[in-house]
Amino acid sequence: MSLKVYVPCDTTAVSVGADRVAKMIATQAATIGHHITLVRNGSRGMFWLEPLVEVETEGGRIAYGPVTTRDVESLFAADFLHGGQHALCLGPTTEIPYLKNQERLTFERVGVIDPLSLDDYQTHGGWIGLQKALALSATEIVAEVKGSGLRGRGGAAFPTGIKWQTVLDTSADQKYIVCNADEGDSGTFADRMLMEGDPYCLIEGIVIAGLAVGATVGYIYLRSEYPRCWTTLNEAIRRCEAAGWLGPNIADSGRSFHLEVRLGAGAYICGEETALLESLEGKRGEVRAKPPLPAHVGLFGKPTVVNNVITLACIPLILARGGKYYHDYGQGRSRGTLTLQLSGNIQRPGLIEKAFGLTLRELLYEFGGGSASGRPLRAVQAGGPLGAYVPTHDFDLPLDYEAFAQRGAMIGHGGIVAFDESVDMRRMARFAMEFCAEESCGKCTPCRIGSVRGVEVIDRIEQGQNREANLVLLESLCETMQHGSLCAMGGMTPFPVQSALKHFPEDFER
Repeated sequence: MSLKVYVPCDTTAVSVGADRVAKMIATQAATIGHHITLVRNGSRGMFWLEPLVEVETEGGRIAYGPVTTRDVESLFAADFLHGGQHALCLGPTTEIPYLKNQERLTFERVGVIDPLSLDDYQTHGGWIGLQKALALSATEIVAEVKGSGLRGRGGAAFPTGIKWQTVLDTSADQKYIVCNADEGDSGTFADRMLMEGDPYCLIEGIVIAGLAVGATVGYIYLRSEYPRCWTTLNEAIRRCEAAGWLGPNIADSGRSFHLEVRLGAGAYICGEETALLESLEGKRGEVRAKPPLPAHVGLFGKPTVVNNVITLACIPLILARGGKYYHDYGQGRSRGTLTLQLSGNIQRPGLIEKAFGLTLRELLYEFGGGSASGRPLRAVQAGGPLGAYVPTHDFDLPLDYEAFAQRGAMIGHGGIVAFDESVDMRRMARFAMEFCAEESCGKCTPCRIGSVRGVEVIDRIEQGQNREANLVLLESLCETMQHGSLCAMGGMTPFPVQSALKHFPEDFER
């Protein structure tokens, strides 16, 4: 009987040697006469344990990690193919506390299946949502999404069902679904993990969105820095077309949907939905004035749904199990689960999927294990490079859209970057302005000019030049950018600066 061994093909795992480990395991098994089936799965999201090797046993999967090529010979000597004891043995994978204490809905298959196996996907609940959607009217599909309480997981947290309803109600001869896979926020990797580990889930969500609003064409706008996603998605689309899950006759329903992947060019601003649409049309990635909204006048002037990867990946489960099932997770107006990504100065970085309501403190210490340096944590930045810095006295804040907003912070795409007490918050504030100056599309003056002036003002403060007057000037500049910029790029750049000034004034007085 062939024994199954799982070694992740995820970018993070590969960056620390997973390909070499997989090759060594295959070579060693052949040398000693063991017949194994080597499966390249997605990552479980426990990055400090990568490469994480799993073996299928009668009692379930047993995990070993982090495994290097030097460990492979001793693993075979310990009979790891049958779950043998070894210094790297972590026991049953699903019993590892970091994984066991999560509520994995969107990521339930990631790390479990062979990402490109249609059989694996279907065996683990794939296509149920789409098959149910094909039996419903567009209005009924939108009603399920509304009932789930799902809000956009890309940053703005706009109710997904309302956006879909707007596109459904707008008459046009052609409508589009655009998946924003330009995951550019610092400390975020959930989109990449999903696309590399469960691409059919995203494809299924996009097709359901098309059925919901009357769209027959979709595009995945992919970040150029994600070459493995590019390869995986294109192969997944090819297989879906061959199997009838995409194309002119979806699952013999007589309905059609065509999907393409388009590669971005490395511009952060193209994560903003209107700049993304400009880029998709072959133009310079500049922000459009709103209104009109993309839901009315979007790609090629047609009504367009623009959602990010995780939002669309939530859809198959919502249709398969019902909007109420998803709504039962979370709290307040924040329903379902949130895919949190821990990085920075943290002992156990990785991905955590939990229902809304978990506190930052629980996330940072129960999952993350505190700082990697051993020093006390001083702050976290939530929501990417334009997110506010959250100080320790707010670590008991629940991860909830409204709770964060009340404290001048945001959850955004769920990226949480941790900093210990050695961080200089004045330098971090400067970085926010410098980042905006580098990535601004240049269309509006507050963003284009304000960010450059912001760097200059912070430099004068650092040099001790007329410190008090320049601090006042910096606050005034932030207010102008916040209220005068055309989009969130310039409008949110002040958030990290203002939070640094508010919570860490001592760093600006040195």
